[in-house]
Parts: sequence; structure tokens; C-alpha cells
Amino acid sequence: MAANALSAPLGKDGPSKKRRWALRPGWIGAGISLATLVLVVLWVIFVDDPLGGEPVVVVAIERQASGVTKKDVEVVAIRPSLPSSGNEAASDTEEAAAPPPEIEFTDDNPSDPEQARSLSTTPVEKITEAGRYGKVPKIAKDGSRPLDLYAAPVARGAQDSPKVVLIVTGLGLSQTGTQEAIRLLPPGISLAFAPYGSSLDRWVQRARQEGHELLLQVPLEPFDFPDNDPGPHTLLSKLSSSQNMDRLQWLMSRISNYVGVINYMGARYTAAPDSVTPLVQELERRGLMLVDDGSSSRSVTERISEELGAPFAKADLIVDTVSTPEDVDAQLLRLESLSRSRGLAIGVASALPVSIERIAEWALGLEARGVYLVPPSFVARSGQS
Repeated sequence: MAANALSAPLGKDGPSKKRRWALRPGWIGAGISLATLVLVVLWVIFVDDPLGGEPVVVVAIERQASGVTKKDVEVVAIRPSLPSSGNEAASDTEEAAAPPPEIEFTDDNPSDPEQARSLSTTPVEKITEAGRYGKVPKIAKDGSRPLDLYAAPVARGAQDSPKVVLIVTGLGLSQTGTQEAIRLLPPGISLAFAPYGSSLDRWVQRARQEGHELLLQVPLEPFDFPDNDPGPHTLLSKLSSSQNMDRLQWLMSRISNYVGVINYMGARYTAAPDSVTPLVQELERRGLMLVDDGSSSRSVTERISEELGAPFAKADLIVDTVSTPEDVDAQLLRLESLSRSRGLAIGVASALPVSIERIAEWALGLEARGVYLVPPSFVARSGQS
């Protein structure tokens, strides 16, 4: 009987079978790893893009500069259509950027006589006449008005930009305060002189040399008069029109080269149409404008001026009702914001040292922020009151 696998002794192969090689698992794994490594090496050597076409971005990371604050990186303006560097031609679909408008820039430091925008410092004869108490303004035979001939120039860039009128009142009362106001404030700030100061002619000439448009402060009757007395020659609602106009003649003769008047106090007077009407008529007859400082909500000056077609402007706010640096700064920012939303805003301030200081600081960067200072005469002549 032939031997087979069942009859063969344990551990012995049958006579009819050959020995077979057994593949161990470790050898299989080593072979796969070797083949993979060879394929990777060949791929790196012979293929140009080892990342297989995946998008790649190379970013240069620079070390942050020391001393950089939030203010340094704050966005203050957007300037479209910046010119490209080199000689690159603009594409056909791009519109060429329009050249910026030509602007008459004013000096930030008007105390420099070589750069200050000087205005006329003596009365122009054809718009001046002899009054009861001295020289007073009038309309010339050719129709020229003090409002026109004594007006300060306006930067051309202001026409289509937000505009601010800012009038500082109370000049001439304090020698030191008047000197500091003229020294520190830029020409775009208009100055209103009180009629009771000393050396008014000298200060008016200095202010005009530095390029400031001028107004005359006219004292008007408040509700608590005479306990609160604005001063001699105050216009009163109980007086006749001729009496008040006589007082106005004295007031108008105190200074020269001004474009109009602004009230000092006057809540009672400006609330009475019978008192306001002759005042507006007389100012219009002499080619002057009226500015209401906006301190009285009962004032009828705006309505009367519109009815008579007289040149007029009314302030939107008083900058230094609370005379602290923080409050003055806040009101100046509010005035600037109003100019952006309305196109024009009018503010009034007094010649307090804190007001002068904060206004001068605020005005330095105003044009860089896209807002222009304009004089009161611009408002009256352009009809934007």
C-alpha cells in the first residue's frame, strides 16, 4: 500500500511532495515600503510640480516695527485713482483720474507777515460816509457793498466740500486776549469786535493784515435788562426806531472794514418784530449782513431777514457754552459733523483763552479732513444761510 499524507510519520513529508517556500508577513511589509520609497524618489526627480498643481501663495512676513500705535494705522481718508508706479498704461476700461481742483491754501501760522493773506486795512472811500459820530459804511453809487468789498476770499476747493463758519466774538475788550486770538487763529476764522474796546483801530488793522473777515458786535436788549446790561448804546425795544438807529450809528462808527454785525445778547430785542425790522432794513440799506448767534430760540431775525430779502446767517451752535477743553473739543467735533451732514455749519465762540487754544488746534488739520473754513460773507452772498 502506497504511503500518503495520512500514513506518513508526523513531521515527514510524503515521498511524492516537494518542499515549498513560506512567505513571512515581515518580508511583505518591507517590500511594500521599499517600492513606495522608490516611487517617491522617482516622482521628485522627474516631475516639475511635486505638489500636483495645488495653488501656492508665498507671503513675506515682516517683523513688526516697534513704537507703532493705533493712531499710526488709523484710516483717515480714502484716495481713489492713485497713479500707478512706473510706466504702466491704464486699461481701456479705467477712467483717468481728474486733476485736483486748484486751491488757495492758507497758512497755518498767519503771524508770518510774508505768508499771511492780507486784506484791506483802511476804509474804502466809495463805500464810506461821514455819520453823526464818525465814518460809517454805505452802498456805493455803483452798487458795491461793504459785504462784498471787505469779504475775505474763499478757497476754491470749498465750493463742493463741507464748510464751517466759525466766528470768535469779544475781540478788543482784552488787549492780551485780542493779541493771542489774532496770533493763533488761522485766517479762516472770522473775528467779531466789541464796540467798547480800546485801540480798536490798531487791532482791526492787525486782524485784517492777518486775513480775518470782521464783524461788529451790536449790543441788544436781553430779557433781564437793566439787571443784565450789555453796555452803552444798547438797542432797546422800548425806544423808537429813530432812537435805536441813532445808537446804531454810534456803534457802526467804532470800527471799519467789517462785512456785517452780530448780536451781543438781545433775547428780548430779537423776539420783537417791530424792533428787528428797522434794524434789518438799516443794515441792508448800508450793504451789511446780520448774523444771529443762535442763543435765543425766540429770535425772529431769520424770518424778518427772509421776508425783506436781506443778507443773513444764523449760528447752529455756540462752541464754548461750557468753557472746558473737553467740552469745547466736543462742540467743535459736533460742528464739523454738522458740516458733513448739511454741507454748511455755523458756530460762534467767545475769545476765552481756552476757546482760542482749542479752536487753533482743531483748525490745523481741518482741510486735511476735507472740511473748509469759510467767512460769514460767503453764506450771505451764496444764499446758503
